[in-house]
Amino acid sequence: MDHIDFDVDQGEIFALLGVNGAGKTTTISMLTGLERPSSGDAYLLGRSVSADMQHIKPRINLSPQETAVAANLTVRENLEFIASIYGQSNNEAKSNAKHMMQEFELQQVASQRAQTLSGGMQRRLSIAMGLITNPQILFLDEPTVGLDVFARCDLWKVIEGLKGKVTMLLTTHYLEEVETLADRIAIMVSGHIVASGTLDELKKKSGKNTLEDAFITLTEGTR
Repeated sequence: MDHIDFDVDQGEIFALLGVNGAGKTTTISMLTGLERPSSGDAYLLGRSVSADMQHIKPRINLSPQETAVAANLTVRENLEFIASIYGQSNNEAKSNAKHMMQEFELQQVASQRAQTLSGGMQRRLSIAMGLITNPQILFLDEPTVGLDVFARCDLWKVIEGLKGKVTMLLTTHYLEEVETLADRIAIMVSGHIVASGTLDELKKKSGKNTLEDAFITLTEGTR
């Protein structure tokens, strides 16, 4: 990462858009405390990630690119397990797991082991696991990578339904995902943010009519 700078408004979906190797996952890793920045700092909920991660961590969660579901646990057990790790009582964990399964339409597979689920259902479970802790910020790292077009569209509907309820920062290399979900976008190339703004603002900056053309124009000479 090289002096990246951006801000995310409360309740919005902010997208980091870039090809593989652009630095999107590394950025999320630093913001969630999985990696420590070599210099500089970032602030989440008014707190420094370098100095106050203990305060930040209970208030954020991450749905990683490689789903964090426990393959040998059932859907219900995965949800209850994560809830218990975050200090919820047995009754709270059961109640919140039931609520998450209803919200994410997982009731029919509640007793199935996660390893038997389709890729789309595993991603759905992964996001539900990220939300069962009631975070103020949810990080979604390549939430639909590897999914077929139908599963991807289904998951987009789930994420759209969360808009305004929780602040989300997602990474993706899918242009159509950004167009569908993001309130604002930062385009990343080789650890740099080369442009940021709303979809319309990026089109205006590039003088192009589509995000694809805008992306190509704004990243020319930087790849």
